[in-house]
Amino acid sequence: MRPATEAELAEMIHAARGPLRIRGGGTRDIGKPVAGELISSAGMCGISLYEPGALTLVAGAGTPVAEIDAALASEGQRLPFEPMDMRALLRTEGVPTVGGMVAANASGPRRVQAGACRDSLIGVRFVDGSGAIIKNGGRVMKNVTGYDLVKLLAGSWGTLGVLSECAFKLLPQPETEATIMTPAMSAAEAVALMSQALGTPFEVNGAARTADGRVALRIEGFAQQVRYRQSALITALGGDWEALEAEDSAALWREIRDVAAFGPRPGDVWRVCVKPSDAPEMIARAGGAVVMDWGGGLNWLLVPEGTDLRARLGTFAGHATLIRASEATRATLPVFQPEPAPLTKIAKGLRAQFDPRGILNPGLMG
Repeated sequence: MRPATEAELAEMIHAARGPLRIRGGGTRDIGKPVAGELISSAGMCGISLYEPGALTLVAGAGTPVAEIDAALASEGQRLPFEPMDMRALLRTEGVPTVGGMVAANASGPRRVQAGACRDSLIGVRFVDGSGAIIKNGGRVMKNVTGYDLVKLLAGSWGTLGVLSECAFKLLPQPETEATIMTPAMSAAEAVALMSQALGTPFEVNGAARTADGRVALRIEGFAQQVRYRQSALITALGGDWEALEAEDSAALWREIRDVAAFGPRPGDVWRVCVKPSDAPEMIARAGGAVVMDWGGGLNWLLVPEGTDLRARLGTFAGHATLIRASEATRATLPVFQPEPAPLTKIAKGLRAQFDPRGILNPGLMG
């Protein structure tokens, strides 16, 4: 099913007599396999409101992210949170859409400064599991509408409702960017260096360790300011650095954002979030290759197929999500981090409220 309007979507969900498999552009095949009739949001597309002066955009859930990026670029603006494109990593096709981006709370390297997708999301419209149309939030940041469904829907993976429209706050596109890179170093050395860099006043908005062990630090802004801050950062940190400018820098951060280094390599990919100071020990226990982002707070681990990484790590303060694996592995291992009993109770209550029949992506999140 491919509804073209929100009303059609509501009718289809209301009339459903069994499980529904929710899909946007089909690029984020994550979670336990879902058996059910496919319903796609791709037909509800288009930018319905764009006010560059107010730094606000509203678009249908099926709108390609590339279309959003192009419209914003024409006005010198961008989405603040640098959403990941998972096609290379997951070896999927299709087109990333606004709804899929929000449902996954897709957030890239700039999260250390600009926040996550949910932090830029200011309004949503969606259809719940009973077929009711629900609106929450608005087109400005200051709105008080009771329960914050805007934040709740981001990262819910279509289990609470099917998004039909999303509203975002925007940021200006900086004039240029620059990245400085070290030679290869250990995870512990990298975390110490990234923490030091993020603690400087030079507004580092990207801090990562690449698959080959090099630390990359990014600065954005007006050209003259970037040159000054880059020089001052190198002086403050010391050591040997390679500099990448403008498009070379942007290309590197697209690779880091999309974990492109793991795309062609065999094995399962896990996403593990921990305190940066805990990352080196966690990585040592996990084994395998790693790409570190968010100053060490986000770690992408490439391990042999079928590896139960949580069992290998044991008890740790953080959460691990199985991002890429075979359907058999995803059907066997919990894909998302198991929640403590109190949170599990809350999550079940929310799903019962918004999807009383249990038909929206049932079982996808465990």
